[in-house]
Amino acid sequence: MRIRNETEADIPAIRALVSTAFAGKAYSSQTETAIVDALRRNGALSVTLVAEDESGIIGHIAFSPVMIDGEDLGWYGLGPIAVAPERQREGIGSALVREGLAAIRKRNANGCLLLGDPNYYGRFGFRADARLRLAGVPPEYFQALCFSGEMPAGMVTYDAAFEVTND
Repeated sequence: MRIRNETEADIPAIRALVSTAFAGKAYSSQTETAIVDALRRNGALSVTLVAEDESGIIGHIAFSPVMIDGEDLGWYGLGPIAVAPERQREGIGSALVREGLAAIRKRNANGCLLLGDPNYYGRFGFRADARLRLAGVPPEYFQALCFSGEMPAGMVTYDAAFEVTND
């Protein structure tokens, strides 16, 4: 398996992968494919990586800037992340997270936020922190990983791409 930056030629395969990875998942809004497309259109995909092997693209991860209390504090949001259903539990997602976090650190990120399973993301150092809030989500699933400085406090907003619907 190889992890690399996405290219324009990868976009159709990424769309198919993300759609398949989230199909039928109770925790999914089924808008993840539209979110990735909208992030790309908005120029908000700061880091977007694919995992591939001889069969093609088997994983994808996106990172985009977030605002905290309306300010750009050098923090990024992780997500969506997708792995082909038949390839899950092989370490592909973990490898994408590690590579992605390293890539945003190279961009001098101060930290990363995500909405996800605390049991999974805790292994990378993510923890819920009451100082950071995301409207409408259970606080234990909204997690932060601070790279430098103090943990900020405030309401977090993601790019408008996260508000897309499938209508």
